[in-house]
Amino acid sequence: MLTLSLSDFTLEHFMQHYWQQKPVVIRQGFKQFKDLISPEELAGLACESDVESRLVYKKRGKWQAESGPFESYDHLGKAGWSLIVQAVNHWSPEVAELVKPFDFLPKWRLDDVMISYSTPKGGVGPHIDLYDVFICQGSGRRQWRVGDKGNHRQFAAHAALLHVDPFEAMIDVELLPGDILYIPPGFPHEGVSLETSMSFSVGFRAKSACDMLSGLADYVIDKELGSNLLSDPGRPIHKNQGQINASDFALIKAHLRSILDDDTLLADFAGSFLSRTKCQLDLQALDEPLEAAELIDTLQQQPLVRTGGLRCFYLDETLSKGVCYIDGERHAFGAKAKAAVRALCDHDRVSHTQLRGGLKIPEFVAALTHWVNAGYWYFEN
Repeated sequence: MLTLSLSDFTLEHFMQHYWQQKPVVIRQGFKQFKDLISPEELAGLACESDVESRLVYKKRGKWQAESGPFESYDHLGKAGWSLIVQAVNHWSPEVAELVKPFDFLPKWRLDDVMISYSTPKGGVGPHIDLYDVFICQGSGRRQWRVGDKGNHRQFAAHAALLHVDPFEAMIDVELLPGDILYIPPGFPHEGVSLETSMSFSVGFRAKSACDMLSGLADYVIDKELGSNLLSDPGRPIHKNQGQINASDFALIKAHLRSILDDDTLLADFAGSFLSRTKCQLDLQALDEPLEAAELIDTLQQQPLVRTGGLRCFYLDETLSKGVCYIDGERHAFGAKAKAAVRALCDHDRVSHTQLRGGLKIPEFVAALTHWVNAGYWYFEN
């Protein structure tokens, strides 16, 4: 089991002074850290069409990027290239274990575990990310430079690579196996492999207001909500035809705000929106589907394990009704399912005891049986 080791400060200190504020190196954050997947296994994943991957290298001094799946790597040589695979935690239970040491942050903020395999002098160039990342060094060594936030010019070094102009480094460090580099959004950085190496990046995303408003608009349209017309009976005579006066502007704002002030609507949107997965899940549907009674019998013998990368949440506003949100869908099971819903969303492994209240509710049992048969949860044996 991976355990995060902080020798220089506490988690509370990290959250107060570093999280989304400034980068920091955590030496030996994982003691005796070993690669959670081999380079061969990673390369194999990048051959699959359902897995997001890319190769980054230089050709005649110019940056190149290719998107997977890949059939071969023989043409790349022994130096100067990187293979990047997204959401490996969706496909490897061993890699999914890397998420657990960061459970001091909520799962709705988690993006994925990206893995980079780099040959000597390999990297993706200087760039700026719009998410928080914990870069955990696996085998090999990698040199990292991190600059301060500022008005950095970005440009397309390639159609698929957004780079940043040269920057002055505030951190210039060689990461060894088990070291962690935390970088908040907006800080330019560049990593160059000093030898063949593996890096495991645990990313945490935050949605922009634009993304959230766009998602909310789509949700309201799809659910056929917010169709009430703006109403203004008894309004005074308007004198200036071209004017949207202060009272009308206030009326427009109140009309829009009525959507944002509807806590149930907004909770359902947030749960559905944030529980959608960005990348494919490794869903292994059962060849011989279980019946509900078989599911309950098996659950008494062994726990259910959540498939890596599956996003399932609840909100305080709707939990009292037994509501949860699984992979973008809302499910309501009633007040008596509250404890079971919480256990299902809070834990990667759930037992019969934890789900006991929900197992007395036919709708919950039916949904759980469907999820297990579809591969969202599974029995290890």
